[in-house]
Amino acid sequence: MEGDEIKFVFNKYNKKFKELYKREKRKLKKILPGTAKTEHIGSSSVDGLSGKGIIDIIVSVPKKEFVKTRKNLEKNGWWFRPKAKPQRDRRFLEKRYKYRKLIRIVHLHLTYHNSFVWKRFISLRDYLKKNKAACKEYEKVKKRAVAYAKGEGKDYRAYKNKFMKKIEKEALKEFNKK
Repeated sequence: MEGDEIKFVFNKYNKKFKELYKREKRKLKKILPGTAKTEHIGSSSVDGLSGKGIIDIIVSVPKKEFVKTRKNLEKNGWWFRPKAKPQRDRRFLEKRYKYRKLIRIVHLHLTYHNSFVWKRFISLRDYLKKNKAACKEYEKVKKRAVAYAKGEGKDYRAYKNKFMKKIEKEALKEFNKK
């Protein structure tokens, strides 16, 4: 299962996503340093927002614990995705497992405390939760992106890129007002 390409499909929002996140968070708590912060992000974290059905999690740790934490996650079943768009302050990991006869995918974005990556993901999630019009528009873009990309992640992200830059800018503006 690890490393096999899974073609993305568009799924209706499922209330179980929140519980699946909580299960993952409980497991992560056992292997992450006590200083780690863990948040549910992505479409599955926003009530009613349909998407690919992937549980996205962001974890931040102090910079000095960054490499050690990544290695520990790998030892505990997380697959490091070095081909994912490399960023200085983020590492992308993935885990897949069977849940009720379906393959569930969990994406983990590892970063360090107060990084731009953390602010970007949290601000986008919070913005979509508050702004229903933006949320609905994002859902439409995601649905078109899945159809356009025919399951290819790179094409999916490229299709969404222009919209994402616009909405992230708005979200960060709101976040910085706090």
